[in-house]
Amino acid sequence: QSTQRVSQLSNSFADIIEKASPAVVKISMTRIIKASDQQQQQNPFMSDPFFRQFFGGQGMQGRPRDQREEFGGSGIIINPSGYILTNNHVVEKSNKLEIELSDGRDFTGKVVGTDPQTDIAVVKIDASGLPVLPFANSESARVGDLCFAIGNPFGQDHTVTMGIVSAKNRHLEAGTYIQNFIQTDAAINPGNSGGALINAQGQLIGVNTMILTGGGSSFGGEAGNIGIGFAVPSNMAKQVMDQIMKGGKVSRGYLGVSLENLNPALAQQLGVKEGRGAAIGEVTPGAPGDKAGLKQYDVITAIDGKKVDGSDDLTMDVISRAPGSSVTLDVVRNGQPMKVTVTLGTRPAGVGWDQPNHGNGDNNDNNDNNNGDVTSGSSRGISVENLSPDMAQQIGISASVHGVVVTGIDADSPAADTAIGRGFVITAVDRHPVSNVQDFKRLMSQAQGKAVLITYNAGGQSGFTVVQAK
Repeated sequence: QSTQRVSQLSNSFADIIEKASPAVVKISMTRIIKASDQQQQQNPFMSDPFFRQFFGGQGMQGRPRDQREEFGGSGIIINPSGYILTNNHVVEKSNKLEIELSDGRDFTGKVVGTDPQTDIAVVKIDASGLPVLPFANSESARVGDLCFAIGNPFGQDHTVTMGIVSAKNRHLEAGTYIQNFIQTDAAINPGNSGGALINAQGQLIGVNTMILTGGGSSFGGEAGNIGIGFAVPSNMAKQVMDQIMKGGKVSRGYLGVSLENLNPALAQQLGVKEGRGAAIGEVTPGAPGDKAGLKQYDVITAIDGKKVDGSDDLTMDVISRAPGSSVTLDVVRNGQPMKVTVTLGTRPAGVGWDQPNHGNGDNNDNNDNNNGDVTSGSSRGISVENLSPDMAQQIGISASVHGVVVTGIDADSPAADTAIGRGFVITAVDRHPVSNVQDFKRLMSQAQGKAVLITYNAGGQSGFTVVQAK
């Protein structure tokens, strides 16, 4: 009986793959890299070795003259009339695209449109009656669900690997790109990019995009799969695909605020009882949020009645909406609930998450000897000095920003547990403006014995954090 069950299980996998595989294609891309362009690899998906490893090419090092480069990837037929879904980095700036179907037929592909922010592209071939992969609702995928990756790793046509959904809603350090990846341990290797991640029903749950490797750093190295792969969820891919097929480009809703995730300490400081929501770290002047009256320190707890769990949750909801649409936000301001209606704008190109870039704060200790000199001081392990115009320029801060610059963090202090690092500019303490070291020391002294809300500017963008009393 057990042998019969194993046989039935094996056959069920084979049936699923046999039905899904014909909808996965091999993509061969050729492009000419001009010598003048080789120092300006436009898309970080292409300039980072983390992404380059998917092509199986000769790398992207600088070259003295024009070069012909050939790469391989995968694609998914999503329409019988020859529309194919793939990654932007598989087809970006191609001079020639060759599409090979599972039955051996070859076609020349034409790029319909791309969306670098999600690394999604749509390609068209002149064919009809093609097999397609149906879309699943990727939100319904659960951690632990069985899944299969189908693609062309290392040029090995129509290779199938099996795994589970390891995690959902993953976000990686890859610039300002919109990310909400499905993580899987199904083996994904160079050449799998743009291929299908399907569920046990043979439906598309994701577009395989990248892997982590063990080659010296999380994203570097030339090693193959180590069991951590990522796919763009089918819901996101379909939304992007639909817009590309309709108009050749993608437009997204835009609120124009930077967001902070709440933690219990921050929720207490901002007067939010439930401890869930997204706090506004900065409002872009003239943006939709600003026009609607949103303010720094506001906490958004719901959008059109749907509760907001955190900043990523809110961002994903906003970018899924059309520019010009109206949303009603539940907001807590100074502990008081209120509603704010916002007409969304169009998200500018190159903007990823509605979150500040906190930079690479270095929390190394800086032994500051303060002998009454008002140009420097320290409190709760935070050493600061007055912000000069020259220093502001060096750390990328506008001359209009006032505050004190962090010169060091005591490793054995409450501040070491926060995002604050050397080079951050502290602009307010407990919402009171800080103009110089004297202001900083006075306000920190007034908060003695209590947690304090520190507002800072890092690399030109604002945020805040809570420093506990020692």
